[in-house]
Amino acid sequence: QVHLAESGGGLVQAGDSLRLSCAVSGRTFRSYTMGWFRQAPGKERVFVAAINGGGVNTYYADSVKGRFTISRDNTKNALYLQMSSLKPEDTGVYYCARSTTYYYSANMNFAYWGQGTQVTVSS
Repeated sequence: QVHLAESGGGLVQAGDSLRLSCAVSGRTFRSYTMGWFRQAPGKERVFVAAINGGGVNTYYADSVKGRFTISRDNTKNALYLQMSSLKPEDTGVYYCARSTTYYYSANMNFAYWGQGTQVTVSS
């Protein structure tokens, strides 16, 4: 049984920063690639960032490169997304997800999802 719980969302202004957190249940957190996704109102869910099991390799959508940083603390079973220079187009529900493999690859499967946390960026 896998449970993910996001937190840290809120209402901010353009240019502000925000840090999202995700707590993951289980003893095998360090074995899996983790990811962040977001879904804007009326749009499909899209990939934002991912980090491999050991936290050495990270991957980002072009739209957030240079502004967002994904990280993890395997001693705390926690995943983070530090968001800087936020833009109104970053608005959406952000989801934490867990894959079924240690290494990241394009179009990989993320089998487990959190409930999401709302991020709203005003202009």
